[in-house]
Amino acid sequence: MITRTSKVLLLSAIALYYTLVSFNNLTDFDSNYQFVRHVLSMDSTFPGNQLMWRALQSPAFHLAFYFGIIAWEIVTAILLWWGAVRLLLTMRLPPAAFNAAKRVPVMALTLSLLMWLVAFLTVGAEWFLMWQSRTWNGQEAAFRMFAVAGIVLIIVLLPDTEAQA
Repeated sequence: MITRTSKVLLLSAIALYYTLVSFNNLTDFDSNYQFVRHVLSMDSTFPGNQLMWRALQSPAFHLAFYFGIIAWEIVTAILLWWGAVRLLLTMRLPPAAFNAAKRVPVMALTLSLLMWLVAFLTVGAEWFLMWQSRTWNGQEAAFRMFAVAGIVLIIVLLPDTEAQA
């Protein structure tokens, strides 16, 4: 039961994180919008770099990207909470039922990993050269969350057995 409880608690902790991130982005919209705007504008990359043609200066693109990130976060939060509840409801059932309930949490954690890997580390850091910015560089935070979600995904994927029930 301890292993199952651990999985539910870790999943709930990430769900809480995404809930707070979504809430913050909706209630203090401009703070992270500025981050997205600067990354997409590439206005703090190395002077004279040859990849400035990638920069997006349009506020419409900035808003679209930011709304996309917020929507991704909200969907991830909902799936994480749904997954945590599914696991909680199957905690006292046989291992096969608990293992089957992992489908939603696996989907949610994969969505989380993809956000950090694709949106932040690939598109932001590499395509828009966020890594060149001292001010608008979110690589460390993105990697940290990618690692946390990845570790929790591995823990959730560990099969539950009769000996643990």
